[in-house]
Amino acid sequence: MVRPLLCWFVFVAVVFSGGARGSQVTYDGRSLIIDGQRNILFSGSIHYPRSPPETWASLISKAKDGGLDVIQTYVFWNLHEPQPGQYDFSGRKDLVKFIKEIQAQGLYASLRIGPFIESEWSYGGLPFWLRDIPGITFRCDNEPFKIENEYSMVEAAFKERGPPYVKWAAEMAAGLQTGVPWVMCKQDDAPDPVTFVGPNSPNKPSIWTENWTSQYQVYGEEPLLRSPEDIAFHVALWIARNGSFVNYYMYHGGTNFGRVASAFVITSYYDQAPLDEYGMIRQPKWGHLKELHAAIKHCSINLLRGQQTIYSLGDKREAYVFRLNSRKCAAFLVNRGGKDTEVSTQNSSRSMIRGKILDGWEEFIDHIPNYEDTTLKSNTLLEQITTARDSSDYLWYNFRYQHQSSNTKALLKVYSLGHVLHAFVNGVLAGSAHGTHQNPRFTLENTVSLNNGINNISLLSVMVGLPDSGAFMETKGLGLRSVSLQVQQKQLILTNSSWGYQVGLLGENLQIYTDQGSSKVQWNKFSSSRQPLSWYKTVFDAPAGDEPIALNFGLMGKGEAWVNGESIGRYWVSFHTPNGIPSQTWYHVPRSFLKPTGNLLVILEEEGRGSPLSISLDTASITRV
Repeated sequence: MVRPLLCWFVFVAVVFSGGARGSQVTYDGRSLIIDGQRNILFSGSIHYPRSPPETWASLISKAKDGGLDVIQTYVFWNLHEPQPGQYDFSGRKDLVKFIKEIQAQGLYASLRIGPFIESEWSYGGLPFWLRDIPGITFRCDNEPFKIENEYSMVEAAFKERGPPYVKWAAEMAAGLQTGVPWVMCKQDDAPDPVTFVGPNSPNKPSIWTENWTSQYQVYGEEPLLRSPEDIAFHVALWIARNGSFVNYYMYHGGTNFGRVASAFVITSYYDQAPLDEYGMIRQPKWGHLKELHAAIKHCSINLLRGQQTIYSLGDKREAYVFRLNSRKCAAFLVNRGGKDTEVSTQNSSRSMIRGKILDGWEEFIDHIPNYEDTTLKSNTLLEQITTARDSSDYLWYNFRYQHQSSNTKALLKVYSLGHVLHAFVNGVLAGSAHGTHQNPRFTLENTVSLNNGINNISLLSVMVGLPDSGAFMETKGLGLRSVSLQVQQKQLILTNSSWGYQVGLLGENLQIYTDQGSSKVQWNKFSSSRQPLSWYKTVFDAPAGDEPIALNFGLMGKGEAWVNGESIGRYWVSFHTPNGIPSQTWYHVPRSFLKPTGNLLVILEEEGRGSPLSISLDTASITRV
């Protein structure tokens, strides 16, 4: 029997609610209509699980001050139902509290309920247990799976099963009779009455669901930035061309806490948005857009009711004029060939003020398992996502090799589908390699030293996030695909040898990043040995003041960090951009995670490159010009 999915997890929708009572929301070919009034609406994406609840009120207030009418968020299914029938709406997962805060500040909520969301979020928001439903095929006209978002990006891959699925999704949503409009993001063939950005019908308004304020960043690549002028120009042009709704993705990005970031995505999310990762106003982006919103709202009656006429002014110039009557009009002058204009709003820059360098470090070196230590055995290389089941980034592949030769050198060659590999021979690191966001596949090829007799070869395959998009996600695989060992002139293919597996690291499985779990292992005074798979811990007091704080990991390698048992996310400082700098150096520690004194900080340093003696607790400061 197919297990029914939650009815409110359907496909991407825009649902509006506001005020002390529910508003009546309809639309026509010009705009959304709320309680009988046409509206030009400015919206901004703020994702509730990417910021602590203690900051929600401030974020929404700053968005309102910036001229927004709407706060948009996804709903993150794999957060709310991590296991079938087990629901969690606590802490950062408290969607209802977030929506009520939007309502309390007099704004509307735009709810993209997915449940497939992409959003650079682990598995696109789908819970891992969906893979276990018999006969399921993600994202197509498949009876166990009837849920969607941004479907046009994969529709062609499903051939004849794609269009019927779009039609079903639209009919299902409209049939719920929610009393609010629905939008299919990036779906230019959205059936009536579902709307699309286009629009694809004269009866639908023009709605822009994702106007990117920058773009998400991945490890090893430079950030892709957008200037305030470019964003504002395209918003103004959208309104001039009869657009009536714009959503900024993101207005505040926040932080990918824990392991929620998808493959290769950094922990900081859309830091270049109008409200930065810490929730501070980024100028001139915030102020420039605020002025634009005010100017458009000032003439919104003419824009919504007036007759549009377009005039060509020559030399890449044109005018969009909205005339209400002989005395009232509004006009947009578009210059595509002239010089850029300067933004006159306030400018600011963010600086990180060096804080206390943390001391008192202790260390624990994680166990490197041998074949005999493992309980899961197989005569083939297992696929990593299926084996680890999203419980850890780490999967050990272990085998033993009987070597009988005076020549102790051999060539180890491992082909991996991603993302990172560390090879150990007899407990000693023999080599590491990794892929990239653009090409996660790679080959490790290293000369290793063998002992006469039994040799234990332990291969640690590491994921840096699950995929978040694409067709046939349930079939995508990671991990090792082939292993060979060349001894003298003899090539040994080990792919179908007897392998032993261990999911996760010992420190992970014992949760030594918590107060209770840290007592389960023997910690030693830090020795500066810099070994791979090292755990470091110390305690620190919360800095005075209320400025945002972040850990400076500038000289660390790769791993994850926890404060009082809360993961602040993955770090990968050693993977530099083409300009030779880390993709991210500072890692946000929300003050709500802290106690006044005695805060436990535990760091997993996977590569063994970095020393914790360089770590400082810095504060973020804004300088205005």
